[in-house]
Amino acid sequence: MLASSVVVMRFGATIATLREAALMLRAADEQGPSTDTARALVAARNAIDAALADTLASVSARRDFEVEGASAMTAWARRELRISSGETWRLVRAAETMDALPSVREAAEHGQVSGEHVDALTYSRRHVGETRTVEAERWLLDVALTCEPKDLRDVARELRVAIHPDELEQAWIKGMAKRDIRITTVPEGWHLSGFLDVATGAKLKAILDSLSVPREADDQRTAAERRIEGLSQLLDSVLENGLPSDKGVRPQMTVLVDAETLSAALDRQPFAPGPSPEAATPAAELVGFGPISAGLLAQLNCCADFTPVLIDRNKPDADTGHVLDVGRTQRLATKKQRRAVLVRQGFQCANPGCKRTHLEIHHVTWWSHGGHTNVDELVGYCTGCHHLIHAGLLTVEKIGTELVTRHPTGRLNTTLPRTQLRQQAWERRMTCSTALPRAG
Repeated sequence: MLASSVVVMRFGATIATLREAALMLRAADEQGPSTDTARALVAARNAIDAALADTLASVSARRDFEVEGASAMTAWARRELRISSGETWRLVRAAETMDALPSVREAAEHGQVSGEHVDALTYSRRHVGETRTVEAERWLLDVALTCEPKDLRDVARELRVAIHPDELEQAWIKGMAKRDIRITTVPEGWHLSGFLDVATGAKLKAILDSLSVPREADDQRTAAERRIEGLSQLLDSVLENGLPSDKGVRPQMTVLVDAETLSAALDRQPFAPGPSPEAATPAAELVGFGPISAGLLAQLNCCADFTPVLIDRNKPDADTGHVLDVGRTQRLATKKQRRAVLVRQGFQCANPGCKRTHLEIHHVTWWSHGGHTNVDELVGYCTGCHHLIHAGLLTVEKIGTELVTRHPTGRLNTTLPRTQLRQQAWERRMTCSTALPRAG
């Protein structure tokens, strides 16, 4: 009986708030929902969040989850309540905040402030300090009662800066040390991850905010669609005009594709039934990503420039490069030669195992030793590997159509031209698909 009375006293305000919401729902069932119904439902939700926070904190403190065969609070909550570990501990911390701030608890139990408001005050307790947050409880609650949770968190951040000004400088220095950005390939596209410092992040946010604004009254795109499409247009503009060239070649997105594959993709009808053109021809390759579909190839073709490279698969040693050869008349590679070398190597360093893409053009037979500036005698190396060659720690020689790299140990690494590697990979894929038993 005593335990029952304690429960009523602890959740009395919550029960009263729920009863009021129930009355509003009965009225709405008869007369239709109204603004008062919405207010009552939000208050009920806030009160329930407060009661759930108190309950989970009690279960955690008394380790009641062990009685039901769970080794940890989070494991029990995931199994029985289907809520994540993060949400579980957020609620437990919210109960601790309401214990420290009695007036906030009262407001939460009556549904006047949300769980997000309490989370903002949890942030204040952690970063501003327990004592200072308790001292500021009255006016922080005033903010919570009249503003959104974001506004309350902003006030807590300003309070943190006012009380701990040195932390702002330390946070900036820490953020500068963490800054990084990675973009990696996944089957569906690219995954972007990393951390931006304050200034760089603000610049990116300003751009994305601007790109996400609807440009027309009937613009039905979602904000995500507007951001992505706007960012794509921005990148197009930068690649066309906004980046410096590298040895005469501007940074750009490159697709390697056989003429047959391109023709098949362009002739294909959208969403046409039947086998994909890739089944009969080598797939196009987006450099840095990998094979792409015929549909994407056709889309990229709409605004692409073409650099034809003649390849005779039946005569790999055929002399087809006269237009790119300048012999001894010029020492440095021309723009067309550099472009041909980069395409041949897949825009990566020719030293096996090195994936760097900022390349310098090297004569297989050194220019100073009588070499010629012909495309089949040029190879691209990154700055580091190029240095190793001139330091005598790495050598390269041309044997037929192959480039053979020799290390001081005598070990040989053979690097076939990129076009031959792509052709061999396609032939292996076609052989495997032919050998597989067909359904039906």
